[in-house]
Amino acid sequence: MADKPIRADKATAVAELTDSFRNAGAAVLTEYRGLTVSQLTQLRRSLGKETTYTVAKNTLAKRAATEAGISGLDELFTGPTALTFVSGDVVEAAKGLRDFAKANPKLVIKGGVFEGKAISAAEVTKLADLESREVLLAKLAGAMKGNLSKAAALFQAPLSKTARLAAALQDKREKESAEAA
Repeated sequence: MADKPIRADKATAVAELTDSFRNAGAAVLTEYRGLTVSQLTQLRRSLGKETTYTVAKNTLAKRAATEAGISGLDELFTGPTALTFVSGDVVEAAKGLRDFAKANPKLVIKGGVFEGKAISAAEVTKLADLESREVLLAKLAGAMKGNLSKAAALFQAPLSKTARLAAALQDKREKESAEAA
């Protein structure tokens, strides 16, 4: 297949798809058979600005994936295939696809590519089940703040013990000098 020359228009399409594979943080392959144009438009809008949903010929998409250095997707290029290229938050895009597929069972998630490696449809669903980036960062910040508070209290404890010890020693000396006088 790689030896066979392709027409100029198809070469342009392959080059565009190859760039999309290389520049995207993730790509998800779906089967859209039975969806209307308005449903596909709704899906594109729900995915956001940083995600593109492209219908492509399987042979051209397969060649583009190979040229981008991605392997393990050949068996997914069967039937009508659409590619979702994600350049933003991968979790949000996966959630959008999963939610749309739940509402429209004709959309089938086949699998995809994440960080240059092929992933299954189940792994795409696992990505969708993750919390958003903002929530995970907030949890991390909360955990770090809690640990810093514990460390500050730990470092402050010897100082406060020393201060209490010095105050108790001073009180004892004052009592002793008052009793002696």
